[in-house]
Amino acid sequence: SARNLLDEHLGRYIAECLAEHDLPAKALELEVTESALMTRQAQSLQILHALRATGLNIAIDDFGTGYSSLSYLARLPVNTLKVDQSFVRGMHDSRTNEQIVRSVIGLAHECQLSVVAEGVENEVTFMSLYNMGCDLMQGYLVARPMEADAATEWMRTRLPFKIRE
Repeated sequence: SARNLLDEHLGRYIAECLAEHDLPAKALELEVTESALMTRQAQSLQILHALRATGLNIAIDDFGTGYSSLSYLARLPVNTLKVDQSFVRGMHDSRTNEQIVRSVIGLAHECQLSVVAEGVENEVTFMSLYNMGCDLMQGYLVARPMEADAATEWMRTRLPFKIRE
């Protein structure tokens, strides 16, 4: 949240949590919405740069729904753009939405960022995004929201490697 992003102790807290669970910083990706970034921009940007310097991954969630400009995007220390589900779900009903998704994927890749498409609910959308070069997809086609224990079991039965307890 914007409040978390303005907390000067956030980096220390995250480092302590990672150490407690014996995880490297790159194992965690923080999702930040565009609107959270717009609150006290200078301080938010400073904290994001500090977090990114520790090795954390940072994603802009719901990209395209806020008010940030492309010049602001260029200054952000992010790894990932998450295309909002409102564009993804509307891709097959609106040529404009399809072009927005395609453009965001292209822009992100040109900036060496990965792209996650939100709201993938059917195979047609999945294949369209795959053919556009989308890196990752999330939505009901992949899995419904679930509790942490259920998610661990879901991954344990589907991933080709062992999950640490």
